[in-house]
Amino acid sequence: MTAAQADLVRSELDLPEGLTLDTPRVEDGAAIWRIARDSKALDLNSSYSYLLWCRDFAATSVVARDADGGPVGFVTGYIRPERPETLVVWQVAVDHAWRGRGLAATLLDGLTGRVAALGVRGIETTITPDNTASNQLFTSFAERHGAPVEREVLFHGGLFPDGDGHEPEVLYRIGPLGGADRT
Repeated sequence: MTAAQADLVRSELDLPEGLTLDTPRVEDGAAIWRIARDSKALDLNSSYSYLLWCRDFAATSVVARDADGGPVGFVTGYIRPERPETLVVWQVAVDHAWRGRGLAATLLDGLTGRVAALGVRGIETTITPDNTASNQLFTSFAERHGAPVEREVLFHGGLFPDGDGHEPEVLYRIGPLGGADRT
């Protein structure tokens, strides 16, 4: 990507200066795992799963890189086999130093803009009722893209085997996408 193209992407997506959006690589797996761990809001998966995610689902995921090329935020996702027009957003996290700048929204917009070429017309994600930041992120995403939001409990807390009182996971279905501000 040329410098002029990077500036255009940055301005279209409101990407903070010094950051670029990129496809994750296997060598990003450890940094992505640390960002997820340090978020203190996500269910942390094994470090191995983040390596696999960067290998097997790189085309449906995105990372924000700082000037040194290190990941400072990410969105992981996959195309639902039963609904190939649907991107399932698995996790979204931003390093503490980069929070409060709209980076999570920029990552989500950048990823959905890219996977539209794969035929994606909507997204799904699950959010626990106590995760206010994610609720706001996905509600504002739907508003920006002129898309309706449907919510329903996908997994009630009693289904989780860890017995620590896991809150229910509420499924957010957003789409079809296609509002005037679509990037």
